[in-house]
Amino acid sequence: MTPETLLYTRQHEWVARRDSTVVVGLTDHGQETLGEIIHVELPPVGKRLAKGEEAAAVESSKASVGLDVPVSGAIVTVNEALADAPGLVNSDPYGKGWLYEMSLSDADELASLMDAHRYQEYLRQDAT
Repeated sequence: MTPETLLYTRQHEWVARRDSTVVVGLTDHGQETLGEIIHVELPPVGKRLAKGEEAAAVESSKASVGLDVPVSGAIVTVNEALADAPGLVNSDPYGKGWLYEMSLSDADELASLMDAHRYQEYLRQDAT
C-alpha cells in the first residue's frame, strides 16, 4: 500500500505536508522489512535538524536503524504513543504509527522526495 497523497524517501519514510509542517513516518514496506518494531527513539521537541541528519531510531526483531530527516526544520511534536506501543508502526504505519512532525525550513527540499509512483518504481528496482 502506497498512499498517493504522500511523498517518500529512499529510506522508506513517508512525508505528509500540512501547510508549514510535515509529518513523517515509516512506510508499510519499511516496517515490513524491519519486522516487529520493539522500540522507537524519537527526537526531542524543538530540536533543529538539517536534511539528512539522523532524527529517530527504530529497533526491531531484525535490526536497529537510524532514520534521517527528509527535510530541514525543527521538531514540533512526536508520537508519544510509540513509547508504550511501538508496534503501532507495524499495525498502522500511515495512521497511528506516525513518528514526528516538524516545521519546514525550506519547502523546496520537498522536491527531492519521490511521489507514490516513483516510490513504487524504486521498490521494484530495489527488489532486483
